[in-house]
Amino acid sequence: MAKLIVECGEEGFDVSPLEQYAAADIDSDAPLAAELVFCGGEDIRALNAKERGKDAVTDVLSFPNLDGILGRPIRRADFPFDADEEGNLFLGSVVICRERAAEQAAEYGHSLRRELYYLAVHGLCHLLGYDHEGEADKAAMRAREERVLADMGIGRDAE
Repeated sequence: MAKLIVECGEEGFDVSPLEQYAAADIDSDAPLAAELVFCGGEDIRALNAKERGKDAVTDVLSFPNLDGILGRPIRRADFPFDADEEGNLFLGSVVICRERAAEQAAEYGHSLRRELYYLAVHGLCHLLGYDHEGEADKAAMRAREERVLADMGIGRDAE
């Protein structure tokens, strides 16, 4: 079971459920660290254009740091240059657009809290190597997202 440390400067956003459940089933011999950043629509549009060539507002962007870790034990020895001063392996960064999250929460009929945690879990899944390019990959990622959210006690009707 991996220890996950989520750095987030967003006041009022509790990272402890993510730290407890998002990497609970990951085999790692080092603590894992991730960065979670919240921004507005124009900032994520600019980042999306710069990094992905898509000039559009999106809900979440993920920037994985470790390659080839999906379904494999994560060993510090395999990533000697990716550990910080405390020995934590940096998984990467997740950027969430609060404006888009609020729009989607209203569109899907659930709370903003649920949408923000969903997007954070989605982004963390990407950092762990999951993607949704093919149908099988998409199904595996969605199953993981729903399992982690359920473990966190965040259903579709969460406040």
